[in-house]
Amino acid sequence: MSHSTESATASATAPAVIRRADYAPPAFLIDSVALEFDLVPERTLVKSTLRVRRNAEALAGGHPAPRLVLTGEQLEFVRASVDGRPHEDVRTGDNELSIGSIPDEFALEIENICNPAANTTLSGLYVSSGNFFTQCEAEGFRRITYFLDRPDVMSTYTVTLRADKAAYPVLLSNGNLIEEGDLPDGRHFAKWEDPFKKPSYLFALVAGKLVALEERITSGSGKDKLLQVWVEPHDLDKTRHAMDSLIHSIRWDEQRFGLELDLDRFMIVAVSDFNMGAMENKGLNIFNTKYVLANPETATDTDFFNIESVVGHEYFHNWTGNRVTCRDWFQLSLKEGLTVFRDQEFSADMAAGDSPGAASEAARATRRIEDVRVLRQMQFAEDAGPMAHPVRPESYVEINNFYTMTVYEKGSEVVRMYQTLFGRDGFRRGMDLYFERHDGQAVTCDDFRHAMADANNRDLAQYERWYSQAGTPRVTVRTAYDAAAKRYTVTLAQGYGEASEAARATQQGPLLIPFAIGLIGGKGSDLPLRLDGEKEPQGTTRVLELTEREQSFTFVDVAEKPLPSLLRNFSAPVIVEYDYTNEQLAFLLANDSDPFNRWEAGQRLATRELLALAARAAKGETLTLDDQVVAAFEQVLDDPSLSPAFRELALMLPSESYLAEQMPVSDPAAVHTARVFVSRRLATALRDKWLAIYEANRTPGEYRPTPEDAGKRGLKNLALAYLGQLDDPTDAVRLARAQYDGADNMTDRSAALSALLMASASPNGEASAADASLADFYQRFDDEALVIDKWFALQATQRGGPNRKVIEIVRKLMQHPAFTLKNPNRARSLIFSFCSGNPAQFHAADGSGYAFWAEQIIALDSLNPQVAARLARGLELWRRFTPALREKMHGALTEVASKVKSRDVREIVEKALA
Repeated sequence: MSHSTESATASATAPAVIRRADYAPPAFLIDSVALEFDLVPERTLVKSTLRVRRNAEALAGGHPAPRLVLTGEQLEFVRASVDGRPHEDVRTGDNELSIGSIPDEFALEIENICNPAANTTLSGLYVSSGNFFTQCEAEGFRRITYFLDRPDVMSTYTVTLRADKAAYPVLLSNGNLIEEGDLPDGRHFAKWEDPFKKPSYLFALVAGKLVALEERITSGSGKDKLLQVWVEPHDLDKTRHAMDSLIHSIRWDEQRFGLELDLDRFMIVAVSDFNMGAMENKGLNIFNTKYVLANPETATDTDFFNIESVVGHEYFHNWTGNRVTCRDWFQLSLKEGLTVFRDQEFSADMAAGDSPGAASEAARATRRIEDVRVLRQMQFAEDAGPMAHPVRPESYVEINNFYTMTVYEKGSEVVRMYQTLFGRDGFRRGMDLYFERHDGQAVTCDDFRHAMADANNRDLAQYERWYSQAGTPRVTVRTAYDAAAKRYTVTLAQGYGEASEAARATQQGPLLIPFAIGLIGGKGSDLPLRLDGEKEPQGTTRVLELTEREQSFTFVDVAEKPLPSLLRNFSAPVIVEYDYTNEQLAFLLANDSDPFNRWEAGQRLATRELLALAARAAKGETLTLDDQVVAAFEQVLDDPSLSPAFRELALMLPSESYLAEQMPVSDPAAVHTARVFVSRRLATALRDKWLAIYEANRTPGEYRPTPEDAGKRGLKNLALAYLGQLDDPTDAVRLARAQYDGADNMTDRSAALSALLMASASPNGEASAADASLADFYQRFDDEALVIDKWFALQATQRGGPNRKVIEIVRKLMQHPAFTLKNPNRARSLIFSFCSGNPAQFHAADGSGYAFWAEQIIALDSLNPQVAARLARGLELWRRFTPALREKMHGALTEVASKVKSRDVREIVEKALA
């Protein structure tokens, strides 16, 4: 992951660019690894015994190597021996260990020392709350011992851990426990063996004072499996949901893909200091506490859902990432895009449950909408900026910077399109062939594509462009209806519009785009679809395969002029350009049988109106809202056939960040003015209906994090948020106070607090109720770290106002005793929430937000470059803003570029400034 200060300083002058085209197989392979750890926080001794041999593939390819060169960072070398004898031809250099005069096969023994207590980067072996943890993806193993730290070197591992028994009673590593016992001087040991070959990035160890929730299950083939969720003792009561999620994941993977848990045990460990959400180390998944710990008092419905999703994601990696892994880091989406798709499908199936047909599809659609919202708000923005890159990048300076929305979320959409093209059965055939060919191997995105093609007898050569071209494709739609001949022609044209320079450099030709379409008649019903040349209609949704720059598709026997429902279920990650009228969008919102497109119609209608209002706000003109927008919202509110979860999504306005990105020149202040105006107009016009919705969607009785109850709470709390935006928010304050005081769950308590903060920003609002509840919230939960993260985030994302500047509140909170930059969750809860989640306040005209941003990146860079780099991406689209903001952003970027040393941050700010 991160690199030493020394190497980062050196690379700042001439950063090495790693290119996919330069890939060469490793000159040596390591068949087995035996690791011994004597765990001491400030001085851990690591002894590794490696069975090394020259790689015949490298020799045949003309890549012989006279010396074995191993990578190591911030390590103290002690000694090395070859085949049991001290070896003289050993050189230690800048982050490497070079060994010459070696035979074709040999045993290499190395001893080195590392300092986990001083490792603030949280990459490699580090100490958190007095316990030992590891994070080795992507390049953290080199901070533990010298190694060929690349994913195509796969080895079996035996690991022996030794430590003080009183301080570290639990000793865990990958695989199966084969031996444990006591040692002299109050120490003890545990020996673990992982029978499956894996790359070094999947290595893990944990040592400390932990307790576990345990459960035994029987696998589909009748084998006994031990499941454990390890946490600090005070968190044991928050592990049940994670365990249930793990069991559901195991069962789902057996049923959907025929994939069984392959080890005798599977362990999850929660740690509060963690750069990522979680890590899929073989059999020993290490998680951020945020994605493990939950009970009704401390976790929201969203937390419960995210835990289920992330537990599923990391478990599914056991096959898509571990059993079959990446040849090199350019292939990262091979495991991440595929596994995101799998966890999305799992979550959709869990949401659907045993509901009947229509209800099941509606539940799945709400999950799909949530996924697409994230993609469009974040990944589309990434495609439009200087960090735009293909799903399979061609080069990088720091691999940690490519754990991106493009690799994960767009990568997932690329995988999903295989299923759209071939159906579930065809996709399953491709998966089966993929594992049959590549189990135990490190492979490429092309290998996955070939498996899908061969299993379904299709030529997918053109499909490769989805992996190699950057940018968000645009599909322009034209339609023509011949009433006399009853023929309806749809013409699709694909391109990239005004793509960023980074994206344009990768574009080679048209893509294969699966474009799902339906036609809706005047009475709101789907029409049967028969393409020209077909003998009979085939359903009411058809997937058209767009492979040319422009193609026309003609439907016949179309009795009336229809309204097209385009890109149903978001069948491809593209932007659709079609000039619907407001009346047509309202009609689709009311009638489309495709739930995703029904939501999409409402979002298009709202986006169009909000952008028009933002343009007027930028000129200081009077704002008025089209009554048709209010009527469309009212119709959704009044439609009992729609689930509460769907109505919540349909009634949420597009985010300010998304709207600003749709403007020719981003103007956050104008967007904020427009969005606040529309919110207040909807709140005022529909006040009585919001109150009725609030009352109708209460969930009395014991809290349940089910999709049904969560949907009701979500709709109820959205109604409360709208009421909080009334010019006179008396009703909202009354309801929110009562909800806060009477809440038996974190969803309702935090939503009530958010509504009080919202009400305090209203023209006639006042802050006393919000401030009192904030104080109470902290007092109630001061010993619950994840809840205090919410407390910080709520304050960082509040609307604020002329007399309540959020930047001043955030700066004051940074002095709070509970705040620390060293914990990534805490830094994200306050700093990231303000910079990324409060655009109107962050983009203040005086540039105070940008100055704050620069200060925090510079401070984080020396502590944890990986976290600093994530924050640094906040200004990569600076060129798209108004001239006044652009100038201040440029100044902040220039300051960061002049002061940071890590290549993590430098790569991002230098690309932004280039």
